[in-house]
Amino acid sequence: MIARQMSAQLIEAAAQYPAVAVTGPRQSGKTTLCREVFPDHAYANLEKPETRRFAMEDPNGFLAQFDKPVILDEVQRVPDLFSYIMPIVDEHRKMGEFILSGSQNFHLQQAIGQSLAGRCSTLKLLPFSFRELNRMRNHDVFGIGDEKPDMPEAPGDPFAHIFRGGYPPIYDRGIKPTNWYAQYTQSYLERDVRQLVNVGDLDTFERFLRLAAGRSGQILNMDSLANDTGVSPVTVKRWISLLSASYIVFLLKPHSRNFNKRLIKTPKLYFYDTGLLCYLLGIRSAENLAFHSQRGAIFETYVISELFKSCFNAGIEPPMYYWRDSQGHEIDLVIEDGEKLFPIEIKSGQTVSGNMFDALDYWRALDKTDAGMLVYGGAENYTRNGIRVRSWAAV
Repeated sequence: MIARQMSAQLIEAAAQYPAVAVTGPRQSGKTTLCREVFPDHAYANLEKPETRRFAMEDPNGFLAQFDKPVILDEVQRVPDLFSYIMPIVDEHRKMGEFILSGSQNFHLQQAIGQSLAGRCSTLKLLPFSFRELNRMRNHDVFGIGDEKPDMPEAPGDPFAHIFRGGYPPIYDRGIKPTNWYAQYTQSYLERDVRQLVNVGDLDTFERFLRLAAGRSGQILNMDSLANDTGVSPVTVKRWISLLSASYIVFLLKPHSRNFNKRLIKTPKLYFYDTGLLCYLLGIRSAENLAFHSQRGAIFETYVISELFKSCFNAGIEPPMYYWRDSQGHEIDLVIEDGEKLFPIEIKSGQTVSGNMFDALDYWRALDKTDAGMLVYGGAENYTRNGIRVRSWAAV
């Protein structure tokens, strides 16, 4: 069994709040984590029609049946239930009484904000990280520049891991990634998309999803995406929000520090899981990925999503941005720690060349700092001209 790094954060949150919500994409391991961490809790799955009907028709009776703390799975399916949980937690004042899980962040957060504000801690569980799969400690993202490199003795081929992705069923059941992602995509379209928005033509939405995959790692141009999909920019904006709410994609905002140059203000689009990304791009093997035209963007997506996982597993929102000016100078990732900014460049090449440092050198001259890191596709870790060079496996 692969241990989840969020376990300690979940235990801590349950000791401090009457309710804890664990949200994340479907099949990321939320139920398994909650039941492993709280084996003595009662359990109810609101995906089951009879359980959901009971909770909807008689919420007081449904909650009264539990004589001990309970895990309520896919709780966003019965949003009215939150209004009945609130007086219970206020009366009992018992920490960790309700462990809630859900895969639709928009509805779950909306219900928590309306009924359980101040009473509920929310944690986000993504698919396995490379560090979890290799039983490595979690990153302290604020100290990443000072950390001693930590990686497996034989990390293997980066593209094999990137192609496989991190969803637990692929590792638990040994399913071929392309087969599993095909079923996952179809299930996502049929279940989550129909539940969250009124999409009459799922074929059009699937085309939009694949076109969005082709833009991972790029500045988001909604007009271009709308034209290619054949829908309006307003529809694309709504559909991007849907992908974000169901943990398929995230938007990386630009950093706004002014270096006396006009800055780009549009976010960049990334997918949370590179296995799903590869499937949507039609990549059928790690060997294909290694020579794919979008290899660099996929590799960049992988590194940034891994650092997002480190943040979520530590219970913090990622303090991460990208930076780009109107002249085309760009830093792939900037970690913000108060007034300090730590720039990271990401290159998929397995051999370090001098021009890989150009963007970092430009940034360091502007910011008057010695800080900086280059993450690349090779296996060595060292420092060059004050810049930390780190293997993909050390991220």
